[in-house]
Amino acid sequence: MSDLEKDERELLKSVESGEWKSVSDRDAELSRYRDYAAASLKKDRRINIRISSKDLNALQKRALQEGIPYQTLVSSILHKYVAGRFEDIGP
Repeated sequence: MSDLEKDERELLKSVESGEWKSVSDRDAELSRYRDYAAASLKKDRRINIRISSKDLNALQKRALQEGIPYQTLVSSILHKYVAGRFEDIGP
């Protein structure tokens, strides 16, 4: 277990302590979460915003670090914000 990373050790401990439970109807749960994913990934509206070059460059740099297009990063940030799940971790 010592060759595991910290988050992997925490996950293993969680599983071994019985915190994880099987669902009764696996197929229904998978279908439900597929529907959630499809709804959250559906992009059917377009917006135009004006931001500073400095902020756009910072967004593009962060997106490159994450390995995703910057528009996807912006969309993800906005989605998390409106869903109440955005956490500012600071610089």
